[in-house]
Amino acid sequence: MASKRPKSTASNKGKEKKNDAASPIESVGSAHPDNIFPMVLTSATQELFGCRADEDVTGDNPYKLLRKEDIVQDMKTRAAVSDFSPVKQAVLDYPGEEMLLVFDRDFTYGQSFYLVLTVEAMERMLRPPEPETEEAQEDESEDMLMPTTPVPQPWVPLGSDKEIEDEIYRDSRPRLKYRISRLRREFGAPVVFSDRSAAETKDAFMECASYEDKSFSLREMEGSRGVQAIPDVKAASTQTKWTYPKNMCTQYEPRELSEKEKKKCLQSKKLKNFVQSVAIRFELAIQQNEIMDVFFNDWASLSEEDGAFGGKADTHLKEYQSFTDLHHSREKTISHINWHPTITGVIAVAMTERLSFEERICGATKLVLNPSLILFWSFSDPINPQLMLECPDDVFSFEFCPSDPNIIVGGCMNGQVVLWDISAHVDRLQGTRSGGGGKNMANDTAAYGFENKHENETPVVRYCAVSGIDSGHKAPITDIQWLPESFEVSRTGVPLENKTGICVQIVTCAPDCSVMIWDIRVPRVATHALGEERKRKMEDRPLDNPHCAANPFKHLDLSWKPLMKVSLPKIDTSGEYSPYKFCMRQNRSDSQVATVHSERSEVPDYSLLRVPSAKQLKTMEDICTKFYVGTEDGEMVYTDWKMEKDNESGKLFSPKPSHRYIVHDGTVNTVRRSPFFEDIILTVGGWRFAIWKEGVMNGPIFLSQYSQTRCTTGCWSGSRPGVFFIGKEDGNIEVWDILEKTHEPSQVQTITTARITSIKPWIVSSKQHLLAISDHCGTLHILEIPWTLRSHSGNEKQSISKYFDKEVERLIYFEKRQEMREKEKKDKEAEEQRLKTQLPDKSMEQIEEEAHREYEDYLAMEKVILKDMGLLEDM
Repeated sequence: MASKRPKSTASNKGKEKKNDAASPIESVGSAHPDNIFPMVLTSATQELFGCRADEDVTGDNPYKLLRKEDIVQDMKTRAAVSDFSPVKQAVLDYPGEEMLLVFDRDFTYGQSFYLVLTVEAMERMLRPPEPETEEAQEDESEDMLMPTTPVPQPWVPLGSDKEIEDEIYRDSRPRLKYRISRLRREFGAPVVFSDRSAAETKDAFMECASYEDKSFSLREMEGSRGVQAIPDVKAASTQTKWTYPKNMCTQYEPRELSEKEKKKCLQSKKLKNFVQSVAIRFELAIQQNEIMDVFFNDWASLSEEDGAFGGKADTHLKEYQSFTDLHHSREKTISHINWHPTITGVIAVAMTERLSFEERICGATKLVLNPSLILFWSFSDPINPQLMLECPDDVFSFEFCPSDPNIIVGGCMNGQVVLWDISAHVDRLQGTRSGGGGKNMANDTAAYGFENKHENETPVVRYCAVSGIDSGHKAPITDIQWLPESFEVSRTGVPLENKTGICVQIVTCAPDCSVMIWDIRVPRVATHALGEERKRKMEDRPLDNPHCAANPFKHLDLSWKPLMKVSLPKIDTSGEYSPYKFCMRQNRSDSQVATVHSERSEVPDYSLLRVPSAKQLKTMEDICTKFYVGTEDGEMVYTDWKMEKDNESGKLFSPKPSHRYIVHDGTVNTVRRSPFFEDIILTVGGWRFAIWKEGVMNGPIFLSQYSQTRCTTGCWSGSRPGVFFIGKEDGNIEVWDILEKTHEPSQVQTITTARITSIKPWIVSSKQHLLAISDHCGTLHILEIPWTLRSHSGNEKQSISKYFDKEVERLIYFEKRQEMREKEKKDKEAEEQRLKTQLPDKSMEQIEEEAHREYEDYLAMEKVILKDMGLLEDM
């Protein structure tokens, strides 16, 4: 197939007015002109027409002339398979014999080739216009860049000169002239001023009072003004100060005296006289530095008390850290949080499913495959949890053991009580890894590809023991607490001395109308029944928890039963109360138990502890066995866990609560004692919260107003007695400061958009207090408490105590006034009843006669009054 190859021509730039003659290769953009058509040529087509890319046609020689007959023949032969079929009609209408094919190496129009469809465009590409000479371009550029001076033109008036002439001011009359003269001898004479009364002297002054003259009260309706604006031109110049350069030098080697010069200087009389003259002052200065701190800021210490109340420094909670896990926190909520008692910066959260009862039943299989977890977060790694505790079901409440923080107890949704032992993972929570330097060295020297992949994975700790489902609660455990180490409870609820000096008993409550007390020691009945063979089998039995070195609670697994069960019968009617939260006294006794606990250096093995006989222990008379319980129905119940014995049957039963209060209009979700006052309790439920004082049975000493959003949780401040925090359903936190305001919160701050589920404070140091807040979306927020909310004055506790005492007096006075009003009402009703019984029965004639007589008396009295007033004349 014959074809012609034109010579390659370099494209040159032209003027703007000749852009239409420029090569289309120079235009950039995806839109192509109408006289070309971008197309893709397969390798077979390129081989057939001799236009192979980068071989037959290149970037320097992109043109290829193709015969029209060859293109038409190719379309007839290959039909729709031909690459030229999209431009079939354009090729047939082309008047010439040859068509230009251009290789578009830069894909200017989106394809590697484009076909020129008109003869004029082909001529412009093959024969571009000749460039202009350099001399013509230079002349033209000089003409464009050379500025010309404007020629001044004469001013041609257009009528504005007449307006200016009309606005010029001209005198309408001759100007007045005044002549003032004085005697020549009075020139230079001294002037004497004196005071005189203007009232005594005639014509001493003339008053010119202002008045309104209607003749000159004219209103200007229209005005014409002429203004000529002249720009102010100012020329200024300045000169910068220039300094002469100077050569500078510095000394980088110390100048030292020689040994002879040093000896001579030390033995000189001048040095001795100087030392003797300043020795006394030097000793005095050293003594002053030892006695007082010269760097202590006295002004800051003086303003400490003033800044604590209403200060303007920093009063808002600041976001310190937040924790969430994309896998374990997804579509889950945080039901409970707890700070680690001994390891700083570690906090544990219980994750629960956000499902209703019906959804849990439908998705029971999915819940079994995804076990519930308690996550341990650390400030050292905010992305990955440090430890995970496996739970048989969702945990609503858990607590660290006060005697041994490695022991954790939790209450599940299915009513089971769970125990964990994390003593094998303490090093990980403290920021170090088990194994020491040898293990790290071994990992460093390990070959590539054989590293321990499970070393950085978060360990999952299985529970050591779990109670039996049949012997536990029949409803979700909503609150769980450890009994203090100062005493223990017998099966009848009698407080006894605790010789071990560690916490061994747990109290739980659930909405199944019961409060249970559990003992983690080996029961006394089981110890007698166990034989040597059974003991050996239990010791040889493999551990259920492979992550723990030992299981100290294997004797409780699936056989754990409550020590005693406290029911809450209703006071007035039949039925029982449904407890949701409870609060017990700490009962820090001054007995010998505290001494034993202080002398104990380490926690003994729990597997070696046995439940002693109640006859061998001393009864603790100073322990308070009464506690507050918040119910699902919003009631506050004050009851006793000590059992009573029926005189007839001899059975033990729980006594009825001594008091019941209906204060909250929803489930009581918080019952907490103040860390500064043992007898002050904060309760939160429904749309309000209340403060109680134990021993005052008249009701709450402080009751808030109904809020617009539901209160979900509450917590006392750990550093200030008069400050507490209230969590709301809309994600806000209310900060209440009783010393500042009692009718409204001191401040309200938005933490999240979801419901607040739990609040726990923690004191890191005297300068840093943290507040942990969890929400319904599974995110844990750590906030830093400002200085104004954590620093208290010296007398704040005393002021709060006086406020609580005053509220107690007000409550008692209010109750006495109510009793007095009720008594007065009863007396009044009795008096009215007595008068009704004393009145004899009268006939209608007697009643009408008495009424007529009273009316005549009224008319006579009216007549006398009118005469006295002069309104009625004597008849």
